Amino acid sequence: MKAHKLLTPRFVICVDNTEYPASLELHKIYRVIPDDEAVRDGDWRIVDESGKDYLYPAEYFAAIDLPRPIVRIMNKAYARTFQ
Repeated sequence: MKAHKLLTPRFVICVDNTEYPASLELHKIYRVIPDDEAVRDGDWRIVDESGKDYLYPAEYFAAIDLPRPIVRIMNKAYARTFQ
């Protein structure tokens, strides 16, 4: 039987920041770093306001699909800002 890779969205919108108001902005789009183990535990690895990636509960976010041109722009912006 073939193992199925867990799907992790590339970008999400924060819908709850009550426990992390300094780290997450409500309604902001965040980049998700693929992390299959975190997904199995119900978390997503998010690049937060610090510019570093941390685990947050997946239910704090809503996954979004962005058009390819927007994904490219977001990835370039991420690279300029955080790397």
